[in-house]
Amino acid sequence: MAKTPQALTAHTAQRRAFLIQASTLGAASALGSTALAALAANPGSVTLSFENGERELIAFPQKRPLIVLTSRPPQLETPFAVFNEGVLTPNDAFFVRYHWSGIPTSIDAQSYRLRIGGNVNTPLELTLAELKQMADAVELIAVNQCSGNSRGHFTPRANGGQLSNGAMGNARWTGVPLKKVLEKAGIKAGAVQVSFNGLDKPPVGDGPDFVKALNIDHALDGEVMLAWQMNGADLPLLNGYPVRLIVPGYYGTYWVKHVTDITVTDKVFDGFWMSTAYRIPDNSCACIEPGTAPTKTTPINRFNVRSFITSLAEGTQVKVGRETVVRGIAFDGGYGITEVAFSSDGGNSWHPARLGKDLGKYSFREWTASFKPQRKGPYDLKVRAVNRIGQSQPMTALWNPMGYMRNVVESTRVLAA
Repeated sequence: MAKTPQALTAHTAQRRAFLIQASTLGAASALGSTALAALAANPGSVTLSFENGERELIAFPQKRPLIVLTSRPPQLETPFAVFNEGVLTPNDAFFVRYHWSGIPTSIDAQSYRLRIGGNVNTPLELTLAELKQMADAVELIAVNQCSGNSRGHFTPRANGGQLSNGAMGNARWTGVPLKKVLEKAGIKAGAVQVSFNGLDKPPVGDGPDFVKALNIDHALDGEVMLAWQMNGADLPLLNGYPVRLIVPGYYGTYWVKHVTDITVTDKVFDGFWMSTAYRIPDNSCACIEPGTAPTKTTPINRFNVRSFITSLAEGTQVKVGRETVVRGIAFDGGYGITEVAFSSDGGNSWHPARLGKDLGKYSFREWTASFKPQRKGPYDLKVRAVNRIGQSQPMTALWNPMGYMRNVVESTRVLAA
């Protein structure tokens, strides 16, 4: 089995230099006091459309220049124009989110092991090759979206990293159903949840290890996967090489990277990242009024409905009297998108858009609509999606303290001339 690509060795960046702890590819190692390297020579910068939105564009290992929120740990956002290139997000443009800077810089596939234990009949320790033989490989196209995607657009400002709309991506994942692995281990009576840990660790001190959990029925639904490929290639290191958890329709906080330990528990897992972090108001909208506090919270879970215009950027100039084909994407948490409506007058009137190919209920769904401005001046373009059970998007953003789950109908303002 090949080791991680040679692209992971350090290069020199013109604007800044970072050190990669592992200069050759061998046993897995954590960063400790050094940061994973940026590779590009001054690729530029971008200004996102909210306060303090200036960001550098840097190419990290196996990545084209991405929008850098933080470099240690790497938090990299996909430039939004990428989503107009195709329904699948290229591996080198896929967003990156870590919580701790103690991340692996190289991983030896030969020495990698996946351990399954806890409330099981037969604890397992699998090599990568053994995992791949556990069951027939399956493929699933699914969106991975950060819980805080679009947080920077909230008013008033919400706590957390100020992301624009690029902390999401759609890929074809290849792996085996988690259900097959758990069945091989044999789940004992009384199992309640399954927890997942990976190779990323707190760099120093007693910070809480990043461990997530799923209810036992969810873990056994046959759709949750252990994947080793995305878009037909090995996972990039920064996206979880050699194996990551795929939780279709659920926010990326559950998509644990570099999975090494799976533990079946006989009680609800109460680690920090479940009991304290990544929680939303426990009500139908997952929202509260700014300046108030939720009376009760629950762990964040399934996506809500989202849609975007991808072919026109804010401030684009279009021709009066000439038809423009507007393109975009829509998705939800797994019911599937059935309708998309387009408005060119700020939401006063709506017209059906044409849906593109259905690649599965967890995938981006492409759409197109015709726009032919009849007068000069500004136009406020909007798009709104509906899923199979009738869920749609609010016209006004729903607020919560952590800036999670934004799914308001977005505006793209263009000028006809």
